[in-house]
Amino acid sequence: MPSAEASEYEKQRQANIAERDKLLKELALQGAGSAAIPRRPKPAAPRNKKVIPKKIKQEVVPSRKSSRLAGIEADSEAAKRKADQDYEIAKEVERVKRQRRVDDLKLGDILVNGNGWNKDTNAFIDVINRGARPYERTFGETEVKETSNKELKALREKMSGLKIYETFEPNRIKITTERIYAMAFHPEPKKALVFAGDKMGNFGIFDASQTPEQIKNEDDEDEDVPDPEITTLKVHTRTISSFQVSPNNPSHILTSSYDSSIRQMDLATGVATELYGPADKEADEPLSGLEIDPVQPHVLYFSRLDGHVGRHDTRENSKSATTQIWELSEKKIGGFSIHPQYPHFLATASLDRTMCLWDLRKTTASKPVQLGEHTSRLSVSHAAFNSVGQVATSSYDDTIKIYNYENMGSWKAGAKLTEEQMEPTHVVKHNNQTGRWVTILRPQWQTSPSDGMQRFVIGNMNRFVDVYSGSGEQLAQLGGDAITAVPAVAQFHPTQDWIAAGTASGKLCLWM
Repeated sequence: MPSAEASEYEKQRQANIAERDKLLKELALQGAGSAAIPRRPKPAAPRNKKVIPKKIKQEVVPSRKSSRLAGIEADSEAAKRKADQDYEIAKEVERVKRQRRVDDLKLGDILVNGNGWNKDTNAFIDVINRGARPYERTFGETEVKETSNKELKALREKMSGLKIYETFEPNRIKITTERIYAMAFHPEPKKALVFAGDKMGNFGIFDASQTPEQIKNEDDEDEDVPDPEITTLKVHTRTISSFQVSPNNPSHILTSSYDSSIRQMDLATGVATELYGPADKEADEPLSGLEIDPVQPHVLYFSRLDGHVGRHDTRENSKSATTQIWELSEKKIGGFSIHPQYPHFLATASLDRTMCLWDLRKTTASKPVQLGEHTSRLSVSHAAFNSVGQVATSSYDDTIKIYNYENMGSWKAGAKLTEEQMEPTHVVKHNNQTGRWVTILRPQWQTSPSDGMQRFVIGNMNRFVDVYSGSGEQLAQLGGDAITAVPAVAQFHPTQDWIAAGTASGKLCLWM
């Protein structure tokens, strides 16, 4: 007759086994589910000259085997050892899946979607949530006409006149397989070439100059409008957080990622090369942002989710090749920006509720001097400089704030700003409550507006995209009947009045 103590022990042991088995099943399901990248269903009639992508090389890990087929009893010591082995295998699968790759990646080998990659003929060289009320406008024709300011009215009419791209409906332009986190336009002014990065490290490329007639083959007579041609590449192993196009070479597209690395994709050669990554391949230092120094394009700045900002010189033989890292916040830095004319000035936005200005010309305590800070009621998601020294931020206190620092060129190194100087000049009410499933809303300036009028774009939770001037005046609210999700990640073309925005389902919305 077993004792009461033994009985309690047995109950606890069985409970532990059940809990561990449940965990192992969940891990195994997660590993199996994420091992394959979802793909668009194949069309009924295959297109001509399809290129079958090579399989991506991955580290080999032990495969799991069935205990039942191996003849192992469920409650035996052998079963316990088997469960421990399965647990270790599941951990290893997850580690390998998330580990960054340091080798050069040939774009033809990392193809997820598209017609393959040929460096000699590819088309790129010739260049819901709290408070949201879907489709309810807060800005329209009435607001466009009501102003007596002729200059403002003309700008509102111009921006509100942008039309949704009609060649393909937004729900057919699935530029990435997962939720979009970052977007960019190629600076080419003659055609819209859009880049998007998603949660799983996929890099999507869409050429808006294509037409259905160019895509449709003779075998597709029954298909009214074929799907657009989109190329999707697996450049990183985790979320792509930002894009930059090299000012020296427009074929070089740089990306930062939560896999701790910065990569440079060369559209001309078809190779993606790692420009930066921690010396320890196992280090987990997710990057939240990336900028190229406009004066020294070989110098890269990046922010990390752990509150650090870094500067890295990409020249192999440079004495300053060692990366400089500064801890500028005890909490997450979600976004940062350097001044386009005076890149020694840096603005950071943090989970600690502050927007801070830094001067890289002077350091104290092994980090740049803080010129000043402004505190919001809740966390600040992003801080973006424009070309005249304004900073736009978005915050979870449901505001967009605009700060004016137009005389920064005359500031002495390490100058301290007063609280009054750090106050925003304009505060705009804006619903920024994205919740869990929508990418954080971030203001993005048009870097070189052709008319010299400063303006930025930001996603709207009511399934629109909002455009504002540098003085906080709303210029437009862009939408469309075919937009079925929040176009949260919005971006201006550097010089043209084109706006792209991405959704949580990887779809692209485009206004031109």
